[in-house]
Amino acid sequence: MNIARLNILGTLRPTLSRLPGSYYSFGRHFTSTSDGNYVTCDVRNGVAVVKFSDPKEKVNSLSEGLTSEMKVHLDRLLTDSSIIAGVLISGKPSNFIVGADIGMLEKCKSAGEAETLARGGQEMLLRLRSSSKPIVAAIMGQCLGGGLEVAMNCHYRIAVKDKKTVLGLPEVMLGLLPGATGTQRLPALISLPEALTMMLTGKQVRADKAKKLGLVDLTVNPLGPGIKSPESLTLEYLEEVAVQIAEQLAKGKLTTNRTRPLPERIQALLFKNQWVRDNLVFAKAKQGVMKQTQGLYPAPLKILDVVKTGLERGEQAGLEAERRGFGELSQTPHSKSLIGLFRGQTLCKKNRFGKPAREPKTISVLGAGLMGAGIAAVSLDKGYDVVLKDMNANGLTRGDQQIQKIYGGYLKKKKITQSEKDVYLSRLNPTLNYADIANSDIVIEAVFEDIKVKHAVVKEVEKYVRPDCIFASNTSALPIAQIAEASQRPENVVGMHYFSPVDKMQLLEIITTDKTSKEAASQAVQVGLKQGKVVIVVKDGPGFYTTRILSFTMSEAFRLLQEGVEPTKLDKLSKAYGWPVGTATLLDEVGMDVGAHIGVYLEGIFKERIAGGTRELGDAIMASGFYGRKAGKGWYIYDNSAKKGSPRQMNPEALAILKRHSLTPKLENTDEQIQMRLIVRMVNEAILCLQEGVLHNPLEGDVGAVFGLGFPPFHGGPFRFVDHYGAGRLVSLMETFQNAYGPEFAPCQLLLDHAKDPTLRFHK
Repeated sequence: MNIARLNILGTLRPTLSRLPGSYYSFGRHFTSTSDGNYVTCDVRNGVAVVKFSDPKEKVNSLSEGLTSEMKVHLDRLLTDSSIIAGVLISGKPSNFIVGADIGMLEKCKSAGEAETLARGGQEMLLRLRSSSKPIVAAIMGQCLGGGLEVAMNCHYRIAVKDKKTVLGLPEVMLGLLPGATGTQRLPALISLPEALTMMLTGKQVRADKAKKLGLVDLTVNPLGPGIKSPESLTLEYLEEVAVQIAEQLAKGKLTTNRTRPLPERIQALLFKNQWVRDNLVFAKAKQGVMKQTQGLYPAPLKILDVVKTGLERGEQAGLEAERRGFGELSQTPHSKSLIGLFRGQTLCKKNRFGKPAREPKTISVLGAGLMGAGIAAVSLDKGYDVVLKDMNANGLTRGDQQIQKIYGGYLKKKKITQSEKDVYLSRLNPTLNYADIANSDIVIEAVFEDIKVKHAVVKEVEKYVRPDCIFASNTSALPIAQIAEASQRPENVVGMHYFSPVDKMQLLEIITTDKTSKEAASQAVQVGLKQGKVVIVVKDGPGFYTTRILSFTMSEAFRLLQEGVEPTKLDKLSKAYGWPVGTATLLDEVGMDVGAHIGVYLEGIFKERIAGGTRELGDAIMASGFYGRKAGKGWYIYDNSAKKGSPRQMNPEALAILKRHSLTPKLENTDEQIQMRLIVRMVNEAILCLQEGVLHNPLEGDVGAVFGLGFPPFHGGPFRFVDHYGAGRLVSLMETFQNAYGPEFAPCQLLLDHAKDPTLRFHK
């Protein structure tokens, strides 16, 4: 959910890699212990180690239980004269605190209640910061949202230097702003442009980057590999370092000196000037927000206002604006929609079929094209051995080059090291021979979208693989049951519909037939989850869920183009409604040939319901070879020599074809009508998929539409859109379109039921 990617404009930092001796050489000297369900407090040589660990969850959040117990221990830390310093640390190696408990926020029925919640967080953390005793935050794993706000109000921050330790304020991704001092504290610790970037984009930084920014005072290296339970030992080691630092701070043996390098000090001095701030920082940041979000998301703009208030009128005014802004944003439909998507993501990261009896270890991918190579790429760094098979050497070479390019990008962005890259790529076995797939646990085919080709592949695969090997098809439209007709073991056949580019798109659509076994489905989901995908599971049918609902929208887009809506206008209006990619551009990106192939197939099944643009237009486009970006021409001309950033030129030859196949609009075609004609076709078909049982629940339908197709995230998906827009209002609009155009705009029965009974909602 990437709603904003903006390009907006450090002491005591001793290098402690490892202290002398083993961890156990430090010893343990507890003078008292106070246990609770969430938080414990152990006092060691006068240093109170406040350790939090939610017993019910894998991660720590600032839940009511954890927060109330933390307050008790903080009271003791601050008032007990025998305690000279404190350490805040998690008992979970994977995370410090990942943020506030969303459930607490969802209970707030008004902006005032949410504002009160934020005020409580602010007061607790301000009390922490005002302590005369030094308090050290010891960070390992994720430190996000309210967790980072806790750490920022400590007097010293230590972080483990590894990939899993990240710091960030991702509240904007939920349509919110940091509500417990974050908007004021982050700009006080790091440069203003960096602080805005983190808050406006939800960007997370690793420990070494955080140290460079001035957000962390000290990094420590994790204990090396080959040690039993290295994560837990690293956490214990971190605790010992933090206790030693806290004790030295309390006794005056260490002092913090956060003097930044000279260029950063000069920059900070310049930013004290309000004119410079407003015109060089805030104006540029707002420009970036508007460009990326079309002004459709209130949270980024509110963050800018709140930060600016604090800088101009002081921290107290900033904190007041922060908690008021937090309360207001919490009640917006944008925030509720984004939180709903977060809930959906959480649901879709679980295997509803349970853990498979046999964990897949070797994956074979058939077809080394863009999709096949992408599937192989996202499997290699997850521990799978991958066989990549193609029919010819040239195809195999191109696939291998694509994988090399993907991992070269990871290396360039420092997501992996050279040695890690070498290890991952060593797991790849490119081949031209079917015999090399014999040891596969699961075979994923990504070959041409033709049922005869699919059948031939199924039969050939089953000659070589074990009887328990799962066969998965990456088809985007052909029914899996139809593909399984060629299999001797249809119970092992399942659909795994990936989205392009596979290494960037989050969604994976798993398709099951009436014959697919629970074990086959479980293994397919397990592979997808391990690949890092958000997985939805749908029942078999033409186009499944995502391809089906997209096809109805694309059909309407073709009709709008025939009615004289130019590609640039169609793009502008769809993006203004919140789609991340303009509709005409999307047609070019998907490929006219692919769209036409699927469209003809689905037209034979759905008949007049999928009506829109004429078949004659599609035939003319196909005959012209204007397939889109991959052909260099579609609705636009794709010229690699064009100056970067310059607007794309429309393809005059494609416009001439449109003119020859023009249609007379039957309505005024206002901007709103154009936008709604596109969206209602998708929404109605999504609801029909739920009505027919293709979808198991509305939540997966929303996740699939947003993460697979780019449905405007602030609407939350087709089902949450109906809840907010109103089923009755939507039906009335569709009836207007139906009277003008015909049955393709007829509301489905489930939507009509919701329109008749306003108490019915897809999401409670």
